[in-house]
Amino acid sequence: MSLKLRASLDARGLAAYASAQLNAHFPDADVVEADDLMDAVTVALTRLQHCFSHVDNRYFFDGEQVVFNHLHGDQYAMWLYLLSNELFRQGGPASTCSKLFLLNKALHGLDAFYEVELPSIFLFVHPLGTVLGRGRYSDFFIAYQRCGVGSNHDIYPTFGRHVTLRPGSAVLGRCSIGDNCQIATESLVLDRDLPDNTLYIGSPKTATLRRQDGPLPIWRANGA
Repeated sequence: MSLKLRASLDARGLAAYASAQLNAHFPDADVVEADDLMDAVTVALTRLQHCFSHVDNRYFFDGEQVVFNHLHGDQYAMWLYLLSNELFRQGGPASTCSKLFLLNKALHGLDAFYEVELPSIFLFVHPLGTVLGRGRYSDFFIAYQRCGVGSNHDIYPTFGRHVTLRPGSAVLGRCSIGDNCQIATESLVLDRDLPDNTLYIGSPKTATLRRQDGPLPIWRANGA
C-alpha cells in the first residue's frame, strides 16, 4: 500500500495494550501474551489502513496519510473487530477471539462477533448498542448507534455497496438491500428487497421509499 499509517501505538504497542486489557477484564488462568497477538495485529493493521484510507475525515485520513488513534472510540471499536476477526481467520484460540469480542462489547457496547465477515471498507459511527449479525456485507458499509442486522427464520440480509444504517435502524430476515441505499433513523426493514439508490423510511406496514442519489460524502472518491 502506497499510503502511510500514522498510529498512536505501533504493532508491538497495540499487541501489548490489547493483551493488558484482556487480562485485566478476564483474569482467568488463560493469560494472553502480546506475542500471541502479533501475527494477527500485523495483518489487521494492513486491513485497517486499507479501510481508513477510504474515509474522508481528518481523524481517519489527514490528506497525506492514514491516522489511527487507539483512544478514538470509533476507531478502536473497528480495530478490535478487525483484530478478533483476523485472529479467527488465522486459526487463533477461540477463547482469545471471544475475549476480544467481549472487550469490544464492554468498551463500546458493540456486538460484532469475530466470525461475522464485515467488508474490507466499513465505518462505525458511535456504535453503542449496535448488533451486526451474519449478513452478507459489501464495501462502504456504515453503521451508527443502536443498529441491528439479524435473522428471521434463520435467514439473514444481503447488502450492496454504499449501504448506511442510520441510528436505531434494523434490517432483518430475507432482505436484499441494493447499492447506494440508506435505512433512515428508527426504521425497520423486514423480509423485503430494496432496489439500488433507495432511502427507506418507516416500518414494514408504513414504509416510504425515496430516491437516494450518489454515495455519501464521508467516503473519499480516490481512496487507495
